[in-house]
Amino acid sequence: MMAGYGDDPHAAGGPARHIPVLLAEVLKALSPAAGEVIVDGTFGAGGYTKAILASGASVVAIDRDPDAIAAGRVLEQQSGGKLRLVQAPFSTLDEHLESADGVVLDIGISSMQIDQAERGFSFRADGPLDMRMAQAGLSAADVVNSFKVGDLARIFGFLGEERHAGRIARMIENRREKHPFERTLDLADAIETHIGRAPKDKIHPATRVFQALRIFVNDELGELAKALFAAERVLKPGGRLAVVTFHSLEDRIVKRFIADRADAATGSRHLPEAQARTATFKKVGSGVTPDEAEISANPRARSARLRAAARTDAPARAGDVSIFGLPKLPDPKLPGADRPGER
Repeated sequence: MMAGYGDDPHAAGGPARHIPVLLAEVLKALSPAAGEVIVDGTFGAGGYTKAILASGASVVAIDRDPDAIAAGRVLEQQSGGKLRLVQAPFSTLDEHLESADGVVLDIGISSMQIDQAERGFSFRADGPLDMRMAQAGLSAADVVNSFKVGDLARIFGFLGEERHAGRIARMIENRREKHPFERTLDLADAIETHIGRAPKDKIHPATRVFQALRIFVNDELGELAKALFAAERVLKPGGRLAVVTFHSLEDRIVKRFIADRADAATGSRHLPEAQARTATFKKVGSGVTPDEAEISANPRARSARLRAAARTDAPARAGDVSIFGLPKLPDPKLPGADRPGER
């Protein structure tokens, strides 16, 4: 089963103008106003930031992709001091300001990254097997060419929910001994040749593997979990949290976080029942999905879901990742004899 509300369209990719997803709904959840400070934790092409600035609020916008920050400098200069760009992982958002009235996170990959073949996110066009949002650290090529077959199978199986994870991992192990994988089309073609593809299949057989590699290389689930804890620490009482996700693994983390933080009585099943708890968030509505008009105008929105919550005046709790139930995967930052260190 695919790790999404539908199959992830971002691995194969396709040229598309970047359009902020669920923009009206995000603005409604954030309710930005003049004099407020909003954190856009995933700046990207600046779609949410531009709309928030238009409301009169100030924005601290964060992105770990140096290209996104560079492209946003003109907007920063035009903002009259209301926009501050920060190149950093969004998991560190609370290190860049003391308090905020709102936090928005869009957990999708940007269309600009997909459209740049040299970034290696997509097999629509051939490019280096890279996928690093920060353009530093372990690449997708490092992973497929050096990780043990069992590690690869776990990565593909959990992060991509690929039913052929073991077969693909063994194929990669056998093939890389003769010729390492260096290009996106090389890996995609090898998977298609090994697994096969029925004429009626709309989704390329490499899509789930590419999704899994991208999520793993960028530690996307871990970053999201840490960003939620950071948002809890930085939001003022009454501050709003809005998170847009694009597949079920991400949405599950956000849903569990809000449920855990809004629960003051029984608490998490991972904590002793006797431990006193006070709700740090109040759930606002339920998951919001785009309507047919938005999907028609922007197919990228098809799998999006927005969840929102409002901060209470209770002190932030400790950030316990066990509430998310994430499995133990290989550490992408852990060098070893069988895998290269960061390059």
